[in-house]
Amino acid sequence: MTVDDPTSSASAGGGSASGPGTPIGRDQHTPHHEVDHTAQPTADPLAIRLEQLILGAERRYTPFQAARSAGVSMELASRFWRAMGFADIGQARALTEADVLALRRLAGLVEAGLLSEPMAVQVARSTGQTTARLAEWQIDSFLEGLTEPPEPGMTRTEVTYPLVELLLPELEEFLVYVWRRQLAAATGRVVQVADDDEMVDRRLAVGFADLVGFTRLTRRLEEEELGELVESFETTAADLVAAHGGRLIKTLGDEVLYCADDAATAAEIALRLIETMELDAQMPELRVGIAFGTVTTRMGDVFGTTVNLASRLTSIAPKDAVLVDGAMAEELSRTGAAPVSEKEAETAPDEGASYRFALQPMWQRPVRGLGVVEPWSLTRRKPRNPA
Repeated sequence: MTVDDPTSSASAGGGSASGPGTPIGRDQHTPHHEVDHTAQPTADPLAIRLEQLILGAERRYTPFQAARSAGVSMELASRFWRAMGFADIGQARALTEADVLALRRLAGLVEAGLLSEPMAVQVARSTGQTTARLAEWQIDSFLEGLTEPPEPGMTRTEVTYPLVELLLPELEEFLVYVWRRQLAAATGRVVQVADDDEMVDRRLAVGFADLVGFTRLTRRLEEEELGELVESFETTAADLVAAHGGRLIKTLGDEVLYCADDAATAAEIALRLIETMELDAQMPELRVGIAFGTVTTRMGDVFGTTVNLASRLTSIAPKDAVLVDGAMAEELSRTGAAPVSEKEAETAPDEGASYRFALQPMWQRPVRGLGVVEPWSLTRRKPRNPA
């Protein structure tokens, strides 16, 4: 591979960095106004010591030198680094052997034909976005509290370094363990798909759970109280989704998006969420919308008409209620989780007792961007009275 001229990659005064050990260089194709100049590589002695502890190496390379050492072009190096979320630093000497190795590995996957270049960039982007959020959370919610001086007169500086030194190997091993577990689960789901086309465009049940009146709460509650409420909601939702076999896609403060491979699992999660939230007097009412159909999965997220429909159903659902679309109702009936009608349930001899859910058709209504929709109310079916 060719290497760009380093003089075309740097700008006078350098660029910026998102943090220690996370910079990149500007290449000649990047307009000056698109470069982030909001941060500079730190020169704080403690920050540099912590960076070296965490990265396991000292600053050694400029971005051009790192790209040349890895055997990749400056343009490709810049694409990888930006995809990982690292800001530009011009030609500051701020990169380490680990940065060179990461470049070499990504480029090697492309050269070996295991990944296309766009796919390698996607791998870098998805990994960067996920780990950036994790790192921010650990600093904000975990390390910040633990690094409070334990005794009067001690500075945070005196506490932070030995604490990070102790935590780093444990957190690293735990991160790798969880990632391997999640990778094994995701791989298992993919290989069980009968049709290759369904590996990307799959039929799933998608659910949105939304706290009612959250905007009003933001005006009434103190910031700390609001943060505790959101954390409680997200934690409860994540636990219930995982425990009953669903997958949490993302949380948006007052809203949770999840999916499940089968309709009955998604329905059970929705009702459990409402039943659990009702037990907490401090928690607002909840409403849930579920749609079933083809979903496009990309970088851990889900897209498509089914996702949009689930969101719209949530917005029109009554408080503490679950609305589903016609495809979801049909799937629940097809799999024996709910009767097509109450008449069918009453006339069925033994099968009626096994129905877990009840479905009630609602009035048809227009839904923005999706035309006329007939929602169904989903409830938990009461046990049949013995004869």
